[in-house]
Amino acid sequence: MKRLVQVVLLVLSGVGLLRTSLFTEEYLRYVKPGMRPLLVAAGVVLVVLGAVEAWTAVRRRRADDRQEHQEQHQDHHEHQDHGHDHSRVPRVAWLLFLPVLSLLFYAPPALGSYTASREPAKAVAAVDDDGFDPLPATSPLPITLTDFTQRVQQDRSLAVKGRAVQLTGFASPAGDGADGWYLTRILVSCCAADATTLKVRMYGVAAPEADTWVAVTGVWHAGGKLGTSSAPVALDVRSVQKIRKPTNAYMDALPLG
Repeated sequence: MKRLVQVVLLVLSGVGLLRTSLFTEEYLRYVKPGMRPLLVAAGVVLVVLGAVEAWTAVRRRRADDRQEHQEQHQDHHEHQDHGHDHSRVPRVAWLLFLPVLSLLFYAPPALGSYTASREPAKAVAAVDDDGFDPLPATSPLPITLTDFTQRVQQDRSLAVKGRAVQLTGFASPAGDGADGWYLTRILVSCCAADATTLKVRMYGVAAPEADTWVAVTGVWHAGGKLGTSSAPVALDVRSVQKIRKPTNAYMDALPLG
């Protein structure tokens, strides 16, 4: 019985990984795109191991049967125990099937506003004053949350002052009684376990439903001293447009097109 459970777990785990990584984009909820080949390889290895384990079990069972026929003169008790494992699988072991079945039939939802509301905003990397390039004249200016944060708190040329910019992300609440809401991105370096959060505070427009992906146009919400850490990473919103969730939502990237 134990051997049968091992075989089933190996095969189902492999099939679940292959389904998730080969035929859907659900694997992007857990890891970065570059890890797809590794997931596919792991799925193949698990299926092969399960098949080898099953083949080995069949061969061993046949050998045991042949030996039993040759030892019919032995005591019945000894005969029954020889070459067999009649032990039962511990009940707790059956819980291992739950994550395996989830790979096949139920994919946990992607990280979103629930995670963002419990995580502080990620500190962006420092940029030297001469590290900022001139902004293009496009209006509104598409810009990532990372670039906007750096421009607001580090760019002493005040390039974003009065500029209409466009940011994209998903909506997350600012908390009970707090003014405004957050435009949010969740970033993944390797897998969902190391996820970090980027947030820009939105003012002037009612919050969309949590986890709704939107493109927001507005101007920097004045406060503190622009170009220093005292400046709020916030936007006075002029318009909000719902957009389709990107395939890989764990990047701080401009939308294609």
